[in-house]
Amino acid sequence: MMGSLIRGSAWAGAVLALSLALVERAEAQIQLPGIVVTAPSPVQRQRPRPARTQQPAVAAAPVQPVEAPAPLPGTLLVDEDAFVPVTIMSEREIEARTVSNIGDVTAQKPGVAASTFAPGASRPIIRGLDNYRVRIQENGIGSHDVSALSEDHAVPIDPFSAERIEIIRGPATLRYGSNAIGGVVDVSNDRIPQSMPKDGFSAVLKGGLNSVDSGHDGGFKVMAGAGNIVLYADAFRRQTEDYRTPHGRQANSFVDSSGYSLGASIVGESGFVGVSYTRFSSLYGIPGEEAEDHRPRIDLEQEKIQSRGEWRVNDYGIEAIRYWFGNTRYGHNEVVFEEDEGHDIIGTRFTNRENEARLEIQHLPVNTRMGELRGAVGVQWGNKRVRGFGVDEPVDGLLDPAARSESVAAFLFEELQLTRALRFQAAGRIESTRSKGTGVDLSDPIDPLVPFGSSHSFAPKSASLGFLYELPLGVVARLNGQYSERAPDVAELFSKGVHEATGTFEIGNPNLKIEQAETIEFGLKRSRGAVRFDATAYATRFQNFIFKRFTGVGCGDTIDTCGVEDELDQLVFSQRDATFRGVELSAQWDAFEFGRGVIGFEGQYDFVNAKFSGGGYVPRIPPHRLGAGIYYRDANWLARVFALHAFDQDNVSLEDSKDTPTDGYTLLNADLSYTFALQPESGRISPQMTIGLRGENLLDEDVRNHVSFKKDEVLQPGRTIRLYGVVRYN
Repeated sequence: MMGSLIRGSAWAGAVLALSLALVERAEAQIQLPGIVVTAPSPVQRQRPRPARTQQPAVAAAPVQPVEAPAPLPGTLLVDEDAFVPVTIMSEREIEARTVSNIGDVTAQKPGVAASTFAPGASRPIIRGLDNYRVRIQENGIGSHDVSALSEDHAVPIDPFSAERIEIIRGPATLRYGSNAIGGVVDVSNDRIPQSMPKDGFSAVLKGGLNSVDSGHDGGFKVMAGAGNIVLYADAFRRQTEDYRTPHGRQANSFVDSSGYSLGASIVGESGFVGVSYTRFSSLYGIPGEEAEDHRPRIDLEQEKIQSRGEWRVNDYGIEAIRYWFGNTRYGHNEVVFEEDEGHDIIGTRFTNRENEARLEIQHLPVNTRMGELRGAVGVQWGNKRVRGFGVDEPVDGLLDPAARSESVAAFLFEELQLTRALRFQAAGRIESTRSKGTGVDLSDPIDPLVPFGSSHSFAPKSASLGFLYELPLGVVARLNGQYSERAPDVAELFSKGVHEATGTFEIGNPNLKIEQAETIEFGLKRSRGAVRFDATAYATRFQNFIFKRFTGVGCGDTIDTCGVEDELDQLVFSQRDATFRGVELSAQWDAFEFGRGVIGFEGQYDFVNAKFSGGGYVPRIPPHRLGAGIYYRDANWLARVFALHAFDQDNVSLEDSKDTPTDGYTLLNADLSYTFALQPESGRISPQMTIGLRGENLLDEDVRNHVSFKKDEVLQPGRTIRLYGVVRYN
């Protein structure tokens, strides 16, 4: 920990000195308002907000009190303009977490779970939907990995870089593609600066220690600018050992990851344009039955270049033009130890080469007979080439030779202000997808095990309608209807080989049809005042729902051994109709003033019920969860205790031998942090510091995550204490 922090501080100090010199030489600074690019809808509305009030700060010599930034940790964040439920996590909330991946960061939010395959690999699950139905992106561009292909694959976006996470459901997902049919997890940061920092400079230093895994992490972010040029840099390092459970160490659960990013932008009165380069690497273990003997590990690297910009035209009928672009090279090796040979071998290697671009044009408001009309039209393009193949052993490659896909889409959002209180939104998307690869057809009665090359073309179409009505007392009601289609991914079509880390032999289905979903959703929310809440009820009917089905057949290293050997579990991509129903509730009440702050209470509840048509449950659906807590917060202090109970999950699939009943558990978590201002050496830069403690699973309960493929083999971490510190210069 200390070595990482010292190295990070040294890097930050060097950049700080250079940036301050740059700022001092600048004769004039341009102060621009921030540009919000990532939002639940491209229809961006500028609405006045009442000024936030803060409780008086606690005077504590020799430091000076500071107003806590809005929003405070522990505050329920609700986007009052959103036609859909949008869960928002602030940077202060993210940095307190002990976990090393985006999935576990978001896992305790209503309607959200995580795959928890390994501490280094855990993907978000939204409303029981996972993999190719949940899009994970950074600053509007997809993560471009292979995490959706299998649960043991990591998302190469570390929580360190996140300054804000939005979890978006419903019609707003039409903006991003058919692989977002279940939801979008958008990680926002300043790697591509959008505006000039205050006084031309800002920086953040972070570090933390975790008890459960002897983990330590540290890093920095720095942004500096002069004239119209803004530069950005960050770097981090995270290391953990095998974590503890209530019954001892969980073997092979370590994580060692690091990364850095460089960015630059040109900013002006009418917008910005910028570019960034990011490198991420991680080595992590896969816990489970083979952990002691074979020590399966994944060693991954990713490089990506991103660019985005905005031009506020405000003429020729155009309000703004925005674009996003990303180019990525990804690869990982699945490494195992072979006792017979006495050394490590690379069982499988996965690679992905992916590009994505999106352009949006937002038109100026149009006054119609029915009211003011706002809207945006956009196009999106993407292609990828995915490969998964054996390296050191004669095994059948999962996706070998490479599988390819290319898509192009157009989408439209329009919003009509019918009355002062009533708004209407309509959206549509049409997409063209082409996929090529080599697969097998298990339905072939003559020779079902001979791979063959094939290509497929799909044209998924989606549309949505929604109403937003402002009720008295600041309550907003929303009603949405949505029809969505999703094209099968190349892995669902063409998989045909060994997946070493999961111990499976996966077989795609080249006969898969487009997946269709019809959703109705109703919600109520209140974003301001002493009582804040967000409540949603929804139902989705799927036709041709694609899922992974364990057949009970065993396989060896090649496809002709299926049914003969039993080293690997055979997994086949299948389709059935299904219906998902659920509820998501969250609320906070600032009950009464106490001292210089406020004491409040909070609660949440969520569940999803998913059944196949004709009977039977969809496998690996999260259980009902109920949570309650109490908090105190003022301008300096945050204290919070929250308990989340997951009930027993007995609704299991009879078709899937891996989907077994799971006992419930209770997570008791607590937070304590203090934020204060350090005495600045000059009036230009005002450093702040936050020191915090977070405890997770304080009851040291046995936690098995029902949605995890490893739940019967792997316990989740036991009692955890995290000590962390953050210094901000702005």
